[in-house]
Amino acid sequence: LVNKIFCFPGNAGTSKLATNIVINVLDFKKLLKLIKFYKIELVVVGPEEPLVKGLVDFLRKNRIKVFGPCKYAAQLEGSKAFMKKICYKNKIPTARFKICINSSQVKLFLNDCDFPVVVKADGLAAGKGVTICKTKKEVLSVSNEIFQGKFKTSKKLVLEEYLTGEEVSYFLIIDQKKFKFFGSAQDHKRVGENEKGLNTGGMGAYSPAPIINKTLESKIINKIVKPTLLALKDAGKPYTGFLYVGLMIVKNEPYLIEYNIRMGDPECQVLMMRLDSDLVDVIDLATKNLLKDCKINWKSNSCMTVVLCARGYPGKYIKDSEIKNLSSAIIDKNNQIFHAGTYKKKDKIFSIGGRVLNITSSGENLVSARDSSYTNLKKINWVDGFFRKDIGWRAIKNENN
Repeated sequence: LVNKIFCFPGNAGTSKLATNIVINVLDFKKLLKLIKFYKIELVVVGPEEPLVKGLVDFLRKNRIKVFGPCKYAAQLEGSKAFMKKICYKNKIPTARFKICINSSQVKLFLNDCDFPVVVKADGLAAGKGVTICKTKKEVLSVSNEIFQGKFKTSKKLVLEEYLTGEEVSYFLIIDQKKFKFFGSAQDHKRVGENEKGLNTGGMGAYSPAPIINKTLESKIINKIVKPTLLALKDAGKPYTGFLYVGLMIVKNEPYLIEYNIRMGDPECQVLMMRLDSDLVDVIDLATKNLLKDCKINWKSNSCMTVVLCARGYPGKYIKDSEIKNLSSAIIDKNNQIFHAGTYKKKDKIFSIGGRVLNITSSGENLVSARDSSYTNLKKINWVDGFFRKDIGWRAIKNENN
């Protein structure tokens, strides 16, 4: 279905299969000119920031076929307070919370809660806006930083009770008439093994999520997904695009932790390896509101991705380090390397981001998928990189029992 792909702005990995166009993706007018110049027939918006800032609305207004949610619906990720208000109004199960705009409101919430407490910046914060605090002093310190404008998108925050359970990501593809299941995954947010250290954008993921069964899926759909989509439809702003439902499962009950208005990273990589339908065909039908006619097929295998990060991440990390052994990695239908923070210079690959490469493998089970990923990581042997060696530990433990 596709004879040419353009990536705005792309990276060293996408350059192998697409034309990279270096551009600021928030410059909507320039983007529109390039879309018209290259006669691009379908635009898929990946990142959250242009979605939250209304790129889909802008392109639709200019009669460009685009896949993603409108600006209003994008607030599901763009504003934690917006998402929590929808939960409150529609009785969607989520952690007990309070939206705060000053420290006196924070103190009031702390008078009647147990620790730890989760502090979430209201707006987009590039994956760095959530802090799990163990003391009142820490909550007040983190809150004051947000009130003083640490994250430029908002000076508001959400305080939340800490839920203990198992995290899972549940994905949907949605048009104005229908939604369809688009895979499940579980990821690891903490930088250190045994779930220790700072929160990150994700250190690895696996799919499918073993915790998802028919009973739990029914609860997710009926208690969380349907009320959310109905609330947006009632507001005259129906949701379209990918929807990532971030959940905490507590005693077989799902609680909504967050929505992402896009495919997650690193979850997207494992889902793409397992998808057995043509992605472009599925998206094309969604843009025409014809998802009802679409059958989405999945491979029965398990898949794992391990994120290779630059030393120092998620703090100040090494940049511009050459990754020398990429050509020695096994690349085939069961093994792929997805680039994240890389660039190409004189036929050499260098790091630019904190999360640099996603080493992704599929196999008959998670153990074989994991072993393939770690084999490739050993072959790459990047001196300025590090990765977690226990991705999928919980599922593998259960698989072995």
